[in-house]
Amino acid sequence: MYLTNALPRQIALLPEGTSSVKKAVNSQRPVNLDLRTIKLPVTAYTSILHRISGVILFLGIAVLLLALDMSLGSEEGFEAVKGYLASPLVKFVIWALLSALLYHLVAGVRHLIMDMGVGETLQGGKLGSQIVIVVSAVLILAAGVWIW
Repeated sequence: MYLTNALPRQIALLPEGTSSVKKAVNSQRPVNLDLRTIKLPVTAYTSILHRISGVILFLGIAVLLLALDMSLGSEEGFEAVKGYLASPLVKFVIWALLSALLYHLVAGVRHLIMDMGVGETLQGGKLGSQIVIVVSAVLILAAGVWIW
């Protein structure tokens, strides 16, 4: 077998009847299905929030395009959208979409900076994630003040 020398000793010496290396690797791992007990690093939270903000933006674009279509359809439609925008619930939705946009933008800039080779170490990644969270929080608070 070609991979025998590349694999760890306990995996390379599996009996011939073993169907895959994956089975052996998975059998050695502890299983913890309680996600609340897993402590993720700050970089994981930053990455997960970046993905979630992207999904929120994708879904929010449909709502915003619907409002744009309605406002461009007629003068009555424009007045209706203008009236909706005065509602606290709609202001909250707009703030949430703007928050997702700001977080996604800041985290995306972090990824672009990392693509240039800056902050690729473990400490650099942690520091970059902390900066993303702080800058995003400041921008999100500023957006809330601006909307209300």
